[in-house]
Amino acid sequence: MSTMLPPSSSSGTATAPATATAPAQEPRETAEASEATRSTAATDPRGAEARTAPWGTDPYANALRNGRGPLFLRRSDGWLLPLEVERWCSEAGAADLSALHRCEGPVLDIGCGPGRLVAELTALGHRALGIDVSEAAVARTRRIGGSALLRSVFDPLPGEGRWGTLLLVDGNIGIGGDPAALLDRAADLLSTGGLLIAETSPLDIDERVQVRLDDGRRAPAEKSGPADRPFPWARIGTPALLRYAGACGWRPADQWSAEGRAFVSLRRPRVRDRSARTSSQSAESANSTPVISSQLER
Repeated sequence: MSTMLPPSSSSGTATAPATATAPAQEPRETAEASEATRSTAATDPRGAEARTAPWGTDPYANALRNGRGPLFLRRSDGWLLPLEVERWCSEAGAADLSALHRCEGPVLDIGCGPGRLVAELTALGHRALGIDVSEAAVARTRRIGGSALLRSVFDPLPGEGRWGTLLLVDGNIGIGGDPAALLDRAADLLSTGGLLIAETSPLDIDERVQVRLDDGRRAPAEKSGPADRPFPWARIGTPALLRYAGACGWRPADQWSAEGRAFVSLRRPRVRDRSARTSSQSAESANSTPVISSQLER
């Protein structure tokens, strides 16, 4: 499937998809990004780690292939956060559409998972691309008609600085366990005035933890290997996200709830101010492995 890239300048309206003619090779920009990713992986352990992280292995891959759980994020104290695999593998619902109808121009879905949002955006006439670190997620996204790449949000990506909208839904604001670092990266990807749509926790929470993927089939003492190692994650509610966003120069655009889910939209900072992040946040980001429940590579 060919990769849809944003135009040289973003548009505030949906763009009709191009005629489905498969090119003989990847577009030049995508091929360059792929080569840059390979080079980065050789020198940046963070990029290499993301592609072998738990999201890229079982049990997440099995859950996506089967279209159902159980699947959880388990904290070190044993607390479990259920992951809504069945909803992710279904068609876009009313809450999803409340976010998708706000999208502007070409859309990048960060942590696209099994691809329901990318497929729906394509049907709505948007140029849309999903990224995910899970091969199973990328394969499923392409199978249902979406474009997707196996890549982390922290890797070089096609169209940097030209995306009209970024999506961080289904808990993906937690990627990497450092919301400020993720917002900073998002600003690099968006065009001037671009829109970030994020789903937040319905609770007023600001939590950064180490978690493991858990399918409930084995006792924690029996688990070992890449799929079982802990990784950083964050859960934040709307007040916390707005605090992080304000410190980074993002401008609030809207906030709403649908079907018990909470969403926030933000406008890209007019001036990129990297000094807004504290030294402690920077140190934590440097020492953590960015993990995305959806990112890709060809």
